Formats: sequence, C-alpha cells, structure tokens
Amino acid sequence: MPDPDIQPTKEVDLEAAAQNPRITFQDGNRRGRDGASDEDAPLGLTRTLSRRRSRSRSSTRSQIPASSPYSGVQIEYRTLSIQVTEAKQQEPELEDAKDPKGLKNKDDEDYFANLQYHEVQVEQLCQQLNVSPGVGLSEHAAGVRLERDGNNSLPHPKTNYIKRTLKYIFGGFCSVLWVGDKVPADLRLISHSGDIRFDRSVLTGESDEIEGAVDQTDRNFLESRNIAFMGTTVMNGNGVGVVILTGPRSVMGRIASSTAGVKDSAALIQREITRFVKIIVCMTIFLALLILFTWAGWLRVDHPDFLSVPAMLVNVMACVVAFIPEGMPVAVALTLMMVARRMKAVNVLPKGLSTVETLGCVNVICSDKTGTLTQNQMFVNSVAFVDQKLDSADDFHLLHEATEPSQAAVALHRAALLCNDASFDPTTIHLPIHERKIQGNATDTAVFRFAASGSAGDSLKKTTQRVFEVPFNSKNKWMLALFQSDDKRGKYRAIIKGAPDILLAGCTKYWSSETNSVETLNREARQKFQEIQDEASRRAERVIVLCEKLITPRAVVGTNAFSDEITHSAIHDLTVVGMLGIIDPHRPEIPATVDQCRRAGTRFFMVTGDYALTAAAIARNTGIFTGTSDPDTIDSLHSTGEPISEKSKSKKKERAPILNRSLLLEGSNLSRLNEEDWDFVCAYEEVVFARTTPEQKLRIVTELRARDNVVAVTGDGVNDAPALRAADVGVAIVSGSDVAIEAADLVLLDRFDSIIDAMRLGRLVFQNLQKVISYLLPAGSWSEIWPVILNVFFGVPLPLSAFLMIIICVFTDLFLSLSLIMEKEEFDLFVASASESQA
Repeated sequence: MPDPDIQPTKEVDLEAAAQNPRITFQDGNRRGRDGASDEDAPLGLTRTLSRRRSRSRSSTRSQIPASSPYSGVQIEYRTLSIQVTEAKQQEPELEDAKDPKGLKNKDDEDYFANLQYHEVQVEQLCQQLNVSPGVGLSEHAAGVRLERDGNNSLPHPKTNYIKRTLKYIFGGFCSVLWVGDKVPADLRLISHSGDIRFDRSVLTGESDEIEGAVDQTDRNFLESRNIAFMGTTVMNGNGVGVVILTGPRSVMGRIASSTAGVKDSAALIQREITRFVKIIVCMTIFLALLILFTWAGWLRVDHPDFLSVPAMLVNVMACVVAFIPEGMPVAVALTLMMVARRMKAVNVLPKGLSTVETLGCVNVICSDKTGTLTQNQMFVNSVAFVDQKLDSADDFHLLHEATEPSQAAVALHRAALLCNDASFDPTTIHLPIHERKIQGNATDTAVFRFAASGSAGDSLKKTTQRVFEVPFNSKNKWMLALFQSDDKRGKYRAIIKGAPDILLAGCTKYWSSETNSVETLNREARQKFQEIQDEASRRAERVIVLCEKLITPRAVVGTNAFSDEITHSAIHDLTVVGMLGIIDPHRPEIPATVDQCRRAGTRFFMVTGDYALTAAAIARNTGIFTGTSDPDTIDSLHSTGEPISEKSKSKKKERAPILNRSLLLEGSNLSRLNEEDWDFVCAYEEVVFARTTPEQKLRIVTELRARDNVVAVTGDGVNDAPALRAADVGVAIVSGSDVAIEAADLVLLDRFDSIIDAMRLGRLVFQNLQKVISYLLPAGSWSEIWPVILNVFFGVPLPLSAFLMIIICVFTDLFLSLSLIMEKEEFDLFVASASESQA
C-alpha cells in the first residue's frame, strides 16, 4: 500500500488542554464555538470509549506526572475514534481524486479509514515499506525518505519545537520501545514482550492502560491495539515497531493540523456591540457625505464665501466626533466587571467577562443528571431476582442471613461485593458500617455499602483476590472482575455488573430464588425480568444487573493473550444472579429551579445516559415533565401515519413554534433523525434525551444552536466536556472533574439554583447597557449633531469645537453614565423572555 500523503483538514474548533490550576480564566474573546457544528466538524470523528482496558495482577497503573490524563490534546479529540461503518452509511462515496495517491482531497475519516497498516501481516508490512525488521533502513533509503516525508515534527506554531531526537524518524524506521519511553511516531508493533502496555491518556483522556498486540484487534485503525500512537507512553514491557506515519500524517499530527487555523468566534455581546457600531458608522458616513455633497453642490456654488474648505472639514469632523459614543467601551467593560462581582457574591464564578451577558440570553438549558440534577449520593433501594421481587434491601439481608441461606442470595451478595472497586476509608473502619466513609464512585459506593452490610462481607472481601478486571466505561456500560473459583482446578469465576439492556442479550441462565438453583433463561423468564426492570425504572431507580460465569482460560494469567481471551468471551453465556435498583435523590432546589427557568422563557432539557423509563421518572420528580400523559417518543411520532419530516416541514414554515408537549428520545434514535426531523424535535417544550453517549450529547447541542437557540449546558464529568465546550455557555459544578471545569465558561461554587441568579444578572447587564446607550445617544450624539446641521444648513455658528466635543463625551457623559451602570433591576427581569433579552 502506498504511503498516504499529507491531508488537508477541515477547520475544527478545538480546546487547549486543561492546565493547573483547576479553574483558569479566559480573555474577553469567546473561545471558538462554531467548530462544534456539524457543518465544520469532520463526519465520523466521535468520542468513543470502546477500547478494551484491563489490569492484571502482575501490573499496576503507573503514574507519570508529565503525562496528565487531561493534558496535551483538545477536549473534542480526547477519546478520538472514527465510526467507519457509520460514516460510510451517512456520507456518499467521494469521487476519485486527481492526485496520484488518491488521498489529497479526503477528510480525516477517509484518511484513517483507508489505512491498512494494522490489518496486514508483519512480513507483508515490511515488504511494503521495504524495511528489514533486524537491520532497519539503509543509509540511502533513510535519506530518500527524509527528503520525501520531511522531519517528524508536528505542525505547531513556529515558536514551538519538537525534541531534536524525534525529527529524524521516517516511514519504515524500526524503533525499540522500553518502559517509560514516549512513542516517537505512529508504529505498527511487530514484536513485544507479551506484557507491553501503553498510556493513551494524551489522546483519550482516560488513564486506563491499553495492552499492545502484534495482530489486528479491531477493524478501526484508531482502535486496533497493534498500533502505538505518537505521543503515548510505554507503561510496561517492551517491544519493536515499524514506523508507518510521521509528523503531520500521524494521528497526533492531524489533530495539531486541525487546530492550526482555528479562530475564536465572538461572544453574543460582542456580536451585538459590533452590530450597534456598524449602525453608528453607517449613520456617521451618511451624514458626513450629506454635508460634503451639500457643500460641493450648493454652498460652494451659490454661497462661496459662506463655508470655506477648512470650515467644511471641521464640520465633517465634528459630525464624526458627535456620532461616536466615546464612553461606550468604558461603560460596557465596567458593567460586565460589576455584574461579574455580583455573580461571585451568589457563588457563580464566570471565567470570562463576555459570558456574563450571554447567560441572560439563554433560551435552552441542557443539563446532565448524575451529580448535576442529583446529589450523587446513591443507595440501593430494591433487590430482585429474575423470578422474585423483594420489597426492600432489608428483605434481602433477612433472606441472606437466614439459618439456611438461599444459594441465590449468597451468589447475589458475592457478586455485589466482589465486582466492585469501592472500599472503606481506613480512618473510619472502626465505625459502624452505615457511618463509614467509602472511597469510590457513586454507583460502586451504593452497591458496596449494601453488600458490606450483610454477614461475612469483610472476610469474603479480604480472602478473595482479584486476578483480572475490565473497568467500567460509558461505551460498554459494564464492568468485569475475575477471581479464582472455589474448586481451584484452573477455573475462574467472572462476575459482570452493568446495564441490563447490554448484558441481558448474552445471558442464557439465571439463579432462581424459588428453586434455589440455576435455571434456563427462557422467554417467559426474560419477560418477567423486563417487567421487574420497568417497574423499578418507573420509581426513578437506576437498574444494574449482576451476572457470573465460570471460565477455563487457555492463555497464561497476566499476558495480553489472557486479557484478550477473557474480554472477548466476557458477555456471552452468562448467568443472571440478580438485579439492584439504585436511587440517586435529586437536589432539593431542582424543581424550583426548573420552574423559574420556565417562567423566564427558558426551556429545561435533561440529557442523561440512564434508561429511558428511569430518565422519564426523574424528569417528572424534578418538574421537567409536567403533563400527566406519557411523553411522545419517536415511535409515537411515526405511528401517526405522517412522516416526521412532513410534520417538521409544516412547522418550519411557521418558524417552528414551541410545542406544549413532552418528548422522550433515546440516544440510539438520534441517528434516525434528519435535518427536518430535528426542526420538529427542537420545537418541543419539554425534552429528555436518555441513553446518550458523549458524541450524541455534542450533536444535541449543535443541532439546537443551528436553529438559533442560545444553549447553556451544565455538567460535571469528563464525558460532558465536549458538550460544555460546544455550547454558548458551559456551566460546570465545582465538585466536577478538571476537564469539565476547564471546558466550561461558568463554575457553580455552591447550589445549582445559583444559575437562576446568574441568568438574572446576565439580563441585568443587557438592561443597564440599554440605559447607557439610551443616555449616550440623545445626551451625546443627538445633542452634538444638531449644532453641526444648523451650521451647515442655516449658518448658525458652531458653539463647540471638535476638541470640546471629545472632552464632553469622555468626561461629562462617561461620569454621568456610571450611575446607570450601578442600577439594580427595576422590575422582575424574568417577566421578559430570553428572546426579548436579545432583541
């Protein structure tokens, strides 16, 4: 396969990496938002979390300070991936390019989709690159490829340089990798020690180590583990690889190329001020030309002694000076600064002055659920087996701690306790279990506290050693933990915990609490399981299922082959152990906040990864859904017999009025919507998006913004960062991740309802600026332009020179306008809608 040439890339708006400290401040110019639109972003570039990650007993995750998980690459490109199949379905075939290598005019998705370095055998790859695995390149071949490919350097600005040692790497160059090395270019691994692992956090934003492989593990070039990417770090083992892509042709290089020409887009207030300035300039030019033509065509001919050329120029300059509101820039800056201080007083920290006013113009808020609308303090509320539903967690403990405990209950307790990354805080270990602090994420904490409350919990946790694990991620939506089985005959017990809609498809058996044995999971049992899940979801419970299976691996424990074998067979032929219903109480201030937003003319949408019924129940509890009937879904829209596209076209002609109905959409349905469908969806008053991925959250924001909505996004996790970055206003929670805080424009330091105060202050900025302009134009421009007009057309002498006009504008008008800057709201600013605030 011929080497691909350097590709031209579309301009994609990217964010610089998060730096210490956790909250940084931006300049007045708003960071580029337009790059987040679908028109600018390369099709198929999405954030996916499908990489297989594992940890063996023989390796631990190393920590290298110089390689922070959230530094080095823009937020949109963390977890960079390409959905090749989906991209090919969505985009028509490109015409054959005229360039000899056929890749000159192709986008990033086509560039990586056509790479086959990860698919061919090692021997074939060496033949294609004309390289010897043992000797490498000859001196002549190295010189030819240096002249052809250039230095191995990224297309950074001229002031930034790559280390000199990395510049002399060419396609076909054989590189040896050791622990702690940074990969100098994109390499195809041809051999390794069997335990080599890479830290791809500089590309993915995730600290999980990725095992290396010699053979292809994924059809996607970016997902295959036989490729070592430039800039990643070798965390364990060693290996040898052949250089396949260097400099701007590498994955890191193409990301850097995409950022080279990105320009910051103006914030909303900057655009409004620019529009106002253009109006003033047009009026000034019109009046100046009117004076000039009047003098040239009338006064100079009929009254040559009335107005000389110098006097005419003085009048023109006086006209220009009179129209310019010299106090306006100072008034705008002081207004934003004072309102920013008021925001700080209500525990809202704006990171840029331009964001202060934009929040007042927001008409759609898209909020994450966990940790934002909820307290992120989960607890197990219900327990169920496939054939039995228990009323509470206490009933389960009675069943488990009986004189002759149910084997199904024992299996459920074991699965909940062992497939868990949470642990007790050593400083509180002497306290009763319900008072101990637990270290871990909210879900694991809830499950661990439930399981540890049972008998023999501590002893089981201490005596059982984990052999292998696959951590949970938002793409797979499951976690696996592997342990030595009780018979110790080479078998291992795999326990899997995750979303029912993901794991249930791979289940074939279940633990029956009625027969106290393992039964076949037939259609009737599946139906009963689904009914229990739906009932729990309607109670706003997040449902997770626990499964297990016995595995006899052929590979040696601790090797990459062992990891691959376990991961590939993880979610097949499973036995359902039980189901847990977890509740995360919503923040007490949320219903009032949603009601205030609705009164202010701002629609409040929820975007979550939860199950659809759970999301709908939470929406009702928090006031996002107000109706008593079931919300519309994509199926109910189609069931009317009229295509969505036809409905949306009719609505579009009426400028998409707000529909006083509720809509519940799952992330998997978003790919079925076209542009006309989105017009219809975005017109709903109440919308909840369930089971969404980070890429789908980003698309929701861009679709809303494309329809003239001013969108604010609230979130606290790493997966919320792309949507936060793409919104007009990104709002992060101070307790959230560093990446979310870096991507946001505002940080809520306390309660969520502080966003209402921030919106009110944002509208106050607009109101006070209206007062300032209403004063400066009549008191300054209008009063000073009349003497000029009277002088030209009626011969009245000028009372003020241009210099005195400037003095009056700069000093007199400015100081008087300061009193208007200090004004508080005169009426309830939420009476006016957000759209009126922009007018």
